[in-house]
Amino acid sequence: MEVSSTEVQNKFGCYLKLAQFEEIIITKNGKKAAVIKGYTETEKDLSIMADHAEVYDWRSEKMSYEDFLKLSEESENRYEYIDGEVYLLASPTYSHQNIVMELANVMYNWFKGKECRPLTAPFDVTLTKDGNKNVVQPDIVVICDIENINERDRYTGVPTMVVEVLSETTRQKDMVRKLNVYFFGGIKEYWIVSPLRKEVYVYCFTEQDIKEYRVYKEVEKAESMVFPGLEIPLEQIFT
Repeated sequence: MEVSSTEVQNKFGCYLKLAQFEEIIITKNGKKAAVIKGYTETEKDLSIMADHAEVYDWRSEKMSYEDFLKLSEESENRYEYIDGEVYLLASPTYSHQNIVMELANVMYNWFKGKECRPLTAPFDVTLTKDGNKNVVQPDIVVICDIENINERDRYTGVPTMVVEVLSETTRQKDMVRKLNVYFFGGIKEYWIVSPLRKEVYVYCFTEQDIKEYRVYKEVEKAESMVFPGLEIPLEQIFT
């Protein structure tokens, strides 16, 4: 991230926090002049940070929503913001993306000509939980409120359905923390896809309650409860 020396002087504390995630390059008169980097006490700390940065869910101390917006807008990296903590999103694997594309392809064809639209990450979704904003990038979203696209071409609504494909490093976050965000944030249906178990877990939410929960195994078809008729053969996505 590059910022001017004047900007750093005005918001030094903010940029100290942002430096935990990436280098802050300070410019003066249009030229690079200095850099702010995150600091750790020992080489052991450095190795721990490097390991975590590679596995997607390395996170920081608490950060304000305003500071997170600045980080995400000025950075080329991808982040999620959940319960005041920032998660660096690493590049997904081939297997992960293949499953996402198989799901998205079925959904694209099924929703074609209908009011709702499926979209794939990266696509920011902002949801409110306990009065606090969270920003997530589900693998797939289905939005039925196209009118909530603002003048900056950004989505400001609440998806009807979200899909997350698990990995070893995101399992806990997707099945616990993001489940809570989707539950309280107004999502109607949440699919969790487990490539390891070759299963799909479908949650149907209504008025902050779990209306129904189903598990579909590899030889079955996963069925939507919110969109009757939407079925996906699991053998197709797990091959």
